[in-house]
Amino acid sequence: MSITHITVRGARQHNLKNISVSIPRNTLTVVTGLSGSGKSSLAFDTIYAEGQRRYVETLSAYARQFLDQMERPDVDAIEGLSPAISIEQKTTSRSPRSTVGTITEIYDYLRLLYASVGQPHCPQCGRPISRQSADQIVERIVALSPGERITVFAPIVRGRKGEFREELEALDQQGFRARIDGEITEITEGMRLEKRKNHTVEAIVDRVILKLGPDGKPDTRRLEASVAKALQMANGLVLIGIAGMDETLYSSSMACPDCGINVPKLEPRSFSFNSTYGACPECHGLGSIYDFDPAKTITDWSKPLLDGAMGPGSASQYLLKLI
Repeated sequence: MSITHITVRGARQHNLKNISVSIPRNTLTVVTGLSGSGKSSLAFDTIYAEGQRRYVETLSAYARQFLDQMERPDVDAIEGLSPAISIEQKTTSRSPRSTVGTITEIYDYLRLLYASVGQPHCPQCGRPISRQSADQIVERIVALSPGERITVFAPIVRGRKGEFREELEALDQQGFRARIDGEITEITEGMRLEKRKNHTVEAIVDRVILKLGPDGKPDTRRLEASVAKALQMANGLVLIGIAGMDETLYSSSMACPDCGINVPKLEPRSFSFNSTYGACPECHGLGSIYDFDPAKTITDWSKPLLDGAMGPGSASQYLLKLI
């Protein structure tokens, strides 16, 4: 039988007067009252203290020596209690990147969990993302680029720190050029990148212009070979650049078969708001966007912007400099 409540009997910690309460589990419960009525004594000094004490007791003697074990609160019994986390209302950090997950240090474990067992879904249709074969990738490329010039890249390194000397040497030996941090670069012997900076290294596998075959359909044999080579070099990833269009990353491991939306392999950084690969592209992981409301700035829409549209002071030199 599952436990549905946390039951406290005979709590006398600090100013508590032998009270007994039953708190439902898996719900949000607010403890409220006048100052000095015993809210903190019940929540922090009784329930949390006992939950933390019981958890620490389950650890080895070696692990316990590094932790501060709380004393048993003055209470007759507490039932249905799980290991507890306590976060005070006062902020411990003013950083916008500080969350409950980072404060309690479970954030990194959650990222590992989601990356290991997560099931990606298409953000457009909501269907689970499935594997995509090389033939399916070629079909989607052909549908997007009839007669256009196609550049096939193999993403060797994507936003990681290091010198990547071995990777560059391997590309040089195979005769590939590379696009390093957005710039096409000739690889030279002994070339290495700056160790402490994030780098993106993409091998230029081929440049293809699809031509019509005898049957009137695009001849995709060269494109198929190039895509297969890129997938082999980049562990199932291929980046396609088409003239006049945004580059598209295709994956042989995860792609929506209906919408054609590709997602990279799930990694812990995919769930990190401190990484460019996991952060929201709009707010950059901060959770808020700085913007202005024209309706609150413009007071008279019939006037020029610098001649009274923003009310008194519209023509001030200080405002002109800001604009």
